[in-house]
Amino acid sequence: MSNKVFVGYDTREDIAFQVCEYSIKRYNKDVSVLPLIQQDLRQQKMYWRELDKLASTEFTFTRFLIPHLMNYNGWALFIDSDIIFLDDVNHLFELADDKFAVMCVKHDYKPKPGLKMDGQVQTVYPRKNWSSVVLWNCGHPSNEKVTVDTVNNPNNDGAYFHRFSWLDDEEIGELPCDWNWLVGWYRKEDGSPKALHYTEGGPWFKNYRNCEFNSEWKECLYQMMKTGDKVA
Repeated sequence: MSNKVFVGYDTREDIAFQVCEYSIKRYNKDVSVLPLIQQDLRQQKMYWRELDKLASTEFTFTRFLIPHLMNYNGWALFIDSDIIFLDDVNHLFELADDKFAVMCVKHDYKPKPGLKMDGQVQTVYPRKNWSSVVLWNCGHPSNEKVTVDTVNNPNNDGAYFHRFSWLDDEEIGELPCDWNWLVGWYRKEDGSPKALHYTEGGPWFKNYRNCEFNSEWKECLYQMMKTGDKVA
């Protein structure tokens, strides 16, 4: 059975999703890449939260439906759409450790206040970006607490979910920063990037055309268009 990668989908950044998916498939075509489309989840009666003015993307909360979508069984990966892979994603799945409920890169990320992406406010909070790449152990007993009702409960805010507040700290495993390389934050002495995360804005935005690692993203886009592997 192929590994499943759920990608946060935002209608404002369709091209980011397209290139993200291509970057995964170019190393392993057997991986299942599944976009988390909020409107589809609403139609399926899995998501009914009111629109959150503080949510910077359409998948701010939908990512936490993954244990339910996996029927609380097996491992799955969630990633933001503003990411491209430079290595086979199955090598990330090989790091999965059943003793943990989730595994992520435990960034100490403290960006400067201001604007990011397409004018979104750059907020600073504890465990920022931990939830942007998450290996989910969907069958872990502690993840049974993350139900459809839990995700849609307005009393559970972003801080509750993005800090994995339903888990004890020892249930959160650590991944190397290579697999969630925050562009503009990490340096070559920190490791070797295997997944580039354009968290402050990528080359698909006019103001970030020449950001760090812009050539890697543009090359991925070029190859995607050249081979005709663009998603329908």
